[in-house]
Amino acid sequence: MTKEKAQARREHLQKMRAEQKRKQRRAALLMWGTGGLIIVVLVGVVGFYLVNQARQTSLDAVTSVKYEAGQHVWNTVAYKETPPVGGEHNNYWQQCAIYDKPIHSEHAVHSLEHGAVWITYRPDLAKAQVDKLKEVASSTGQQDYMLMSPFPNLPSPIVVSSWGHQLKLTDAADPKLGAFIKRYQNGADTPEPGATCGGTDAITTTADQAPLPPEPTNQQQAPMETPAPSASPSQQQ
Repeated sequence: MTKEKAQARREHLQKMRAEQKRKQRRAALLMWGTGGLIIVVLVGVVGFYLVNQARQTSLDAVTSVKYEAGQHVWNTVAYKETPPVGGEHNNYWQQCAIYDKPIHSEHAVHSLEHGAVWITYRPDLAKAQVDKLKEVASSTGQQDYMLMSPFPNLPSPIVVSSWGHQLKLTDAADPKLGAFIKRYQNGADTPEPGATCGGTDAITTTADQAPLPPEPTNQQQAPMETPAPSASPSQQQ
């Protein structure tokens, strides 16, 4: 082999190696670029989901007011909010349950004082919406501290309340409903957290079934408020 041929062969091999290295670099860049793009997309999707989830469950629209607790009365109360979220209330509390007819606000507010969440809805709300509310009410939070009933003349199709807090909604499937229950049921502002929302002294009738109870005579006693032994604010779902 002549010197010229040997030199040409070396140059040819060098070109082949250089071309191979360029192909390897392009492949590596393509691989890392594709992988990086996938990571960016995944981060973007996850970030969008988290931001969207936070937006959907945001409780920024909750209105809050302060009320002194323990204001027991026997008369009808004219409340500022519809439905009420605190203030004077009857000595008897409402049994926490799902009612198909309106209940006395004076009993419901006493239940709020004990840590209950009260889901109210317009009486003409579509049945599918009411059924969804019942599904949420029976599967979210503590059932021992859940009230639900229709309420005439609401400012919104659905209103959910706790002691001192309230949120207006238009859709029973709104994730904010569950978020409200989890935050405010037996929450930090509950005047008597863990006090029973049931028991022998609880009112189980609706407003059309019985009037507000009369003030007891000297021989009668007002109901005793004792904590429910099985109730715990930490039992949120």
